[in-house]
Amino acid sequence: MKSSSLHKCAGVTRRSFLFDTGMGFTGLALSAMLFKDGPSRADMPESNWSPPDGRPHFPPRAKSVIWIFLCGGVSHLESFDVKPELNKYAGKSIDETPYRDVLDPKRVNANIVGANPSHGNRKVIMPLQAGYRSYGQSGLVVGDWFKHVGECADDLAVVRSLWTIHNDHGAQLTWQTGRHPRELEHPTIGSWVCYGLGTLNENLPEYVVLGVPTGDCCGGAFTHGGAYLGPEYGGVRLNVDPKKPLPFIAPSDSSITTAEQLENLSLLGKLNHLAGIDYPDDKDLRARIKSYELAFQMQTSIPETLQLEKETEATRRLYGMDKPETKTFGEQCLAARRLVERGVRFVQLLHGGGGGGEWDAHSEIKSNHTKLAAQVDQPIAGLLKDLKQRGMLDETLVVFGTEFGRSPGAEGTGRDHHPQGFCAWLAGGGVKGGVINGATDEVGFHAIEDRHYVTDIHATALHCLGLDSRKLELPGRKRLEIDHGEVIKGILA
Repeated sequence: MKSSSLHKCAGVTRRSFLFDTGMGFTGLALSAMLFKDGPSRADMPESNWSPPDGRPHFPPRAKSVIWIFLCGGVSHLESFDVKPELNKYAGKSIDETPYRDVLDPKRVNANIVGANPSHGNRKVIMPLQAGYRSYGQSGLVVGDWFKHVGECADDLAVVRSLWTIHNDHGAQLTWQTGRHPRELEHPTIGSWVCYGLGTLNENLPEYVVLGVPTGDCCGGAFTHGGAYLGPEYGGVRLNVDPKKPLPFIAPSDSSITTAEQLENLSLLGKLNHLAGIDYPDDKDLRARIKSYELAFQMQTSIPETLQLEKETEATRRLYGMDKPETKTFGEQCLAARRLVERGVRFVQLLHGGGGGGEWDAHSEIKSNHTKLAAQVDQPIAGLLKDLKQRGMLDETLVVFGTEFGRSPGAEGTGRDHHPQGFCAWLAGGGVKGGVINGATDEVGFHAIEDRHYVTDIHATALHCLGLDSRKLELPGRKRLEIDHGEVIKGILA
């Protein structure tokens, strides 16, 4: 007689029961720990839930994302939300201008962790530290630090009304996950994309990280981690060097032939899969199986992808690889294009990482931003132009962002952290070009029109890929509404 399904134990098979009890108390303890490690197994009996099958929820406009992040906090005031009023009132206290109410404590502290009138809100107005001009048919005003990106104005959708919850560099983690930095166990936007859609190329990682992440003080590895989705959905850091792209990409014993290595990995794979029968919900085991299989494939696919010398001289010049100041980031931008061209879903492209980030210009902001912008401006513009001329921009979404802006008021010769209002832009698959969404006030202090929390950028990116984050939730891992964000419909194509 068939036993009732009510008497079955989820995740326990006759084979695994005998295996665990045969190992005595050690096996029982291990089984218990693996049971707890499974993704919310206590809540799994929801019969209407099933994991993603790799298909989008609705027709997508983009296939891949290149997620550019500048670490440390780029000034919105001299980049993509230029405020000429700062020159008019330079040297004056905000109390001496028509904008004296911007320091109202109720507004300053609303939703901002760690905000206070003396940090992030300096009272004496600093003039603009760079010139500006309008570009393209759209007339988008862009600061001179980003004049090359300005040439792509008619492809950009600029969001000028962002805000975030954190006044310190933990906001770098918030930009990637939507959560406060004290809550480290939350997947990044790249992890959600790969969890929902999977890979387009079995020989390459789904999620690649180029450049140096922020320091451990401000998120570290959690800024590209899979958290409770499992390590298999975390970002894989690559070096833009075909000879040393990963420390473990080449066999440790050069005398082993490819055929011998394949046989070894085949045996190892069989053993891991047998273990997987006994512990089907062990996400670390699944990740290990996947990593062994992927590592073997990457030994040839990754070095070929990173052979940038195969590109034409004109292409390399487009990215600024012929100049010392733009060579490094130009290589990373070109590598990003080659990765998405070969089916990588999500490329996280970082600049100025380590510690709190190089863009953190509390002093000498003019020299700091002039130097750093010179490193990234041409490469980013080259990426946009190259994608467009190859017909790839329509299916590749490029996102440019940072953790917060810089204060309208002066902090000596610099600008302080500013989470109350800042900007980002998107280009390519699924968004309109030459448009502006939202606004800050006349001195760039508060986001006042069509305000968007940073997860609205996440929701918009997922939407362009055909994904609804609410349909990606795991049982037992209920997310807040603000975690999901809202699609910025005003910029959609």
